[in-house]
Amino acid sequence: MNLARKKRKSFDESSASSDIAFLLIIYFIVIAGFNINKGFLMNLPAKDSTRLILKDDLLRFELDDSGHILYRGEILSATEAEGAVRSAVNAKPNIAVLLTVSPDAPWQQVVSFVEMSQKLSIDSFSFTIKKTPLGET
Repeated sequence: MNLARKKRKSFDESSASSDIAFLLIIYFIVIAGFNINKGFLMNLPAKDSTRLILKDDLLRFELDDSGHILYRGEILSATEAEGAVRSAVNAKPNIAVLLTVSPDAPWQQVVSFVEMSQKLSIDSFSFTIKKTPLGET
């Protein structure tokens, strides 16, 4: 009795190569560390929390159209603003920083100010965009 032997397919002809490629892709995806840009990580207050901030504990800064930082009507450099925030935090640890931003201010300045506040571990930080009067653009 002669049995007909099946001809073996080569590795290229079989579907094994695509299966192995698929498994390798899955393997590398699983072991790879994904670099995710998380943006600014700031602690937000809980939904039901009520936190009172005294007027004396509020530090107000303004960012004008040209990117200058204003504090109490004076133009400060970034290092001077950082020094002002640092001394206020040393005096009152529960200080809240409020930044009012002009709509035409360079956004890199806003980002730099937020990073500086985060670096100094400011618990309460807020920024608003200054509203322009009607008719102005």
